[in-house]
Amino acid sequence: MRAAVLEAFGAPMPVRELAPRDPAEHEVLVRTVAAPFCSTDWLGWRAMRGKIPPVVLGHTALGVVERCDGGTRAYGYGVGDLVVVAGTPQCDECFYCGIGRPDQCALLFERPEPVVATDRQGRPVRAAGGVGAYAELMVADRSQVWRVDSSLPATHLSLLGCGITTGHGAIVNVAQVRPGASVAVVGLGHLGLWCVQAARVAGAGRIIGVDLLAERRATAAALGATDLVDPAEHDPVEQVRSLTEGRGADVVVEAAGPELAVQQAVAMSRRAGTVVLTGVQWAEGRVCLPQNAIAIHGRRILSCQNGQSLLGRDLARCVALMESGVYDARPIVTAEYTLDQVNDALYASGEFRDLSGVITAFR
Repeated sequence: MRAAVLEAFGAPMPVRELAPRDPAEHEVLVRTVAAPFCSTDWLGWRAMRGKIPPVVLGHTALGVVERCDGGTRAYGYGVGDLVVVAGTPQCDECFYCGIGRPDQCALLFERPEPVVATDRQGRPVRAAGGVGAYAELMVADRSQVWRVDSSLPATHLSLLGCGITTGHGAIVNVAQVRPGASVAVVGLGHLGLWCVQAARVAGAGRIIGVDLLAERRATAAALGATDLVDPAEHDPVEQVRSLTEGRGADVVVEAAGPELAVQQAVAMSRRAGTVVLTGVQWAEGRVCLPQNAIAIHGRRILSCQNGQSLLGRDLARCVALMESGVYDARPIVTAEYTLDQVNDALYASGEFRDLSGVITAFR
């Protein structure tokens, strides 16, 4: 198979011919149809997410099942089916899946990223997130593969395993936004824009989009934001407070990553409000927060890995919202690339020129 391989951090990724290994009994071989280039993979390319080269980046994709054992029929798919390959597994066997928290599945956090191929020098090549989407073929654990029945464009469906379900889950599962609530979203990249749409669907009375880039604020307005904040214009915390009767927002979703964004998200939430943290810039990053804000003022500060999604439930919900036009991926899919253009997609992501560039041709 052809694959873009991260061989050295910060260097262009060459497209190599790799020899994929055969899938094990619990794995599925999927031919990639579409794979979005996510900002998370740009951070991985910059040595900020703990990747071990050589590795194939890309942690979600849409594809077609090429090979699987008979047991996978219990998961609802077989050879020839269109599937989403998600970066977060749901093994249904570990402690965390057993308590209804597959976002913390042991397959994701307690196993090394799997070797899925070898290069021409015989070196093992790993797959980011157990997916390795920037390749013609993926060898994924069956718990990361979900059948999807939809005639929506492949570019749109490819976003389901990461951005869409995470943004939807941040609002619906984690924050549990109520009708009439004020919601601020800090960072209007692809994830933040899905949070904006989910907040609109949840009936939020005020949706405040916070971002330095004017074009992203404009996109947020088109997708449902009622108010826009430019952090360069004036203190964003004060701007959000002025829009919420001086209290701060009922719910703040941080979808940017840097420490400053987290600090501002906490500061712009009201007392007894909810702060949902989705962004991570450095794998070993640290955040300093005022003790009164987090211990005395009654805030709920919540983690949001994959929107705490149950993909067996939330995937179908998101597809239905997309098919009805309530969720709109068209402004978020900003470019299509071939696999040979993977570095163009990488730079466009890192330079904030793309929201979601999607690789759609692999040979």
